[in-house]
Amino acid sequence: MKPKHTMVLVAALAVLWLGISPGWGANKDMVQLQTQVQQLQEQMTAMQRSFDERMGVMKNLVEQDTDAVNKVVPAVTAMQSTLSSALQKQQGDQGAKLDQLSGQIQSLNDTMDELKVRLAKVTQQLENMQSAQQSIQAQQAQQQAQQQAQAQAPPPDVLYNNALRDYNGGKNDLATQEFSDYVKFYPNTDLAGNAYFYLGEIQFRQANYQQAAQSYDQVLQNFPSGNKAASAQLKKGFALLELGKQDDGVAELRHVIQRYPRAPEAQQARERLHKLGVPATAPAAGK
Repeated sequence: MKPKHTMVLVAALAVLWLGISPGWGANKDMVQLQTQVQQLQEQMTAMQRSFDERMGVMKNLVEQDTDAVNKVVPAVTAMQSTLSSALQKQQGDQGAKLDQLSGQIQSLNDTMDELKVRLAKVTQQLENMQSAQQSIQAQQAQQQAQQQAQAQAPPPDVLYNNALRDYNGGKNDLATQEFSDYVKFYPNTDLAGNAYFYLGEIQFRQANYQQAAQSYDQVLQNFPSGNKAASAQLKKGFALLELGKQDDGVAELRHVIQRYPRAPEAQQARERLHKLGVPATAPAAGK
């Protein structure tokens, strides 16, 4: 309730009290009542003054707060705008950095792939070099072994004569070993063709016709102008016939007749072909 309304109510109550009070005590009571009303008015006036002062202080504080808020809002808005711009710029910079980093990673991957290809080529080259080196070392070791064995072997003429003596003496196993040693230690001498031929002869005696044909063929391939060439081709034909290869055997015998027509081997070839009922020369084509 407002102070003004309160004062009116108090005055009304005082008048009512005066109207109903006895006349003998009116003056005294009126003085007391007036005193109380005056005191009440003074209290109300003080309260009103205090209220107005407090309201003024509150109004001032509100105005100050409003001004502060009005000042802060633009600052916050500007700060938000600055922060948003900074974030966008940072995101853009990070995006550019990510793109740059992605490009660098791709470049590194391409470089790694190229290095892998080069490494594979280098590895293959190293393997080829190691294989070649091992092959050379094996050949060198084999040559050294042959040289050492050859150094320990008897002289070629001694070894050949011993082999021929044992061959003529029927010592086939010993002669085979000696002729084999000869072609092993002295493969390029003139007598090496003879050694191959006698090896074929021993194999032929032992009915080892397949191996005999190969030994005779060594003479024909490596020593075609040697003194055992005609005999080797004749005996090769015989060995093929023993193996049941009649066409090949007949062809070898006809070659003997064509190449060495006056040699004893040519006569033996004619006789064998006659026994087979085959002409000494091949029939002309178309007849």
